[in-house]
Amino acid sequence: MAFKITYTYNKQAKEIGYANDKFNSIYDAVAAAEGINLASFHAMEAQLAQVCRRDKKSVKDYRENYFKELGFSNIVIERDGQES
Repeated sequence: MAFKITYTYNKQAKEIGYANDKFNSIYDAVAAAEGINLASFHAMEAQLAQVCRRDKKSVKDYRENYFKELGFSNIVIERDGQES
């Protein structure tokens, strides 16, 4: 099944291909496409996950806010021509 990701980076719409075996998440894929190193992000995300074990929303909110600060928005994965 073919996947593609559409997103906006610094107010410019972009589209890339996506494979689950190459990246852990769509956020990793868009960061790699823009050449952004996420080492410090992953370290902080792991710490937050340890502290907020039952609160998945905090980790998700952290991820979304971090990527907004980097200039990303409207990150959407499309499967077979349909958005999800």
